[in-house]
Amino acid sequence: MNLSVIIPAFNEEGEIAETIRCVQDRGDELLQEVIVVDGGSMDATVKNAKEAGAKVVFSSQKGRAAQMNYGAEKAAGDIFYFLHADSKPPQNFANSVCQAVESGYDAGCFRLTFDQNHVLLDVYAWFTRFDIDAFRFGDQSLFIRSNAFWAIGGYRNDHIVMEDNEIVRRIKEEYTFAILDDAVETSARMYREVGVFKLQLIFLLIYTLYFLGVEQETLANIKSNV
Repeated sequence: MNLSVIIPAFNEEGEIAETIRCVQDRGDELLQEVIVVDGGSMDATVKNAKEAGAKVVFSSQKGRAAQMNYGAEKAAGDIFYFLHADSKPPQNFANSVCQAVESGYDAGCFRLTFDQNHVLLDVYAWFTRFDIDAFRFGDQSLFIRSNAFWAIGGYRNDHIVMEDNEIVRRIKEEYTFAILDDAVETSARMYREVGVFKLQLIFLLIYTLYFLGVEQETLANIKSNV
């Protein structure tokens, strides 16, 4: 049993090489490949990813959902592990994932921590240990058996935002889902740029509007104008 790590990227020249090296250092012999799926970067993302040792593929459709689906098409691992370009997996993550699958789980994620101390972020991160769908997002990463991923149809290509929360809900309808004890460390760069309280309120607004049926383009505009 082995893992294909799939990282969607767009203009991530400052983060991508460090993320790849972290994956390689912590993946041990169970790591089969690291695939970076570029969505049309205009900086040195592709160059830095290749130099760090990743396989780079190019998605004709920009957006994390479409890019991750395309990466999965190119992946050969028994397990797909989806990771954001600015997130770092925990030590021995590949072993933890494989142990979870071998013990009967079809999919799952890690808990979350941020690279910045702030009381609100600490509270949010603490809640990610619980099986509450409102706290399931892509910065926690996601692992899933490859055959289960294709059985549910992968990510929804029509989702520009909320694609990570949406797929977890579908997974849990059909398969077993684990929240592992270790934590992924994700960048708080957006919180630093926008402000912790303001950005959290914007995310809450997007989350609420999504379940009220607001169109993806409107939700994406709200996020892009942050």
